[in-house]
Amino acid sequence: MSYYTKAKFFTSAPDIRHLKDDSGIEVAFAGRSNAGKSSALNTLTRQKNLARTSKTPGRTQLINVFELDDNLRLVDLPGYGFAKVPMATKLKWQKSLGEYLQKRKSLKGLVVLMDIRHPFKDLDQDLIHWAVDAGIPVLALLTKADKLKSGKRKSQLLMAQEAALAFMGDVTVNTFSSLNRHGLPELEQMLDKWLGRTTSDDDEATDAE
Repeated sequence: MSYYTKAKFFTSAPDIRHLKDDSGIEVAFAGRSNAGKSSALNTLTRQKNLARTSKTPGRTQLINVFELDDNLRLVDLPGYGFAKVPMATKLKWQKSLGEYLQKRKSLKGLVVLMDIRHPFKDLDQDLIHWAVDAGIPVLALLTKADKLKSGKRKSQLLMAQEAALAFMGDVTVNTFSSLNRHGLPELEQMLDKWLGRTTSDDDEATDAE
């Protein structure tokens, strides 16, 4: 059984400043409002409704925190770039997001989700630049990989990996599909690394069950 099935809702915050204690380790998930972020979190945790999916992308404007263990968390950041909100609200959120990436000591990794057909749009690039500047490793996850045939999927991955070199930081690119769980093992391996987990942790958890 995957370690990530134990994720449970911990708290919501209206903005970065209202997040709880900045201790332990957390990994954040971010992406455009139509990038499939909620679906990816639900696939990762094998829970249908852990992260609420909305028929109106961008509606959820809260930061949602999910607890794995006492000091390990997954953070679901609000979608950006698609929501029909005032420009002032967007700018405030972008500033808040930048502060989170620059100042949050417990943040050890950032997953940036992008539709494989439209990767590295302006706001995606801003986000990755902020993370790289703060020394935060990034996984650029190309979602909806099932929408492309194998050959096209591979060429998109290669192009994205080449584009990621321009960030001059710790940026890994993988493909992912919530529909058929393509790329799920690679996502879990990266999260294990950032959260400081090893395979022996899973063995101990299994023994304890």
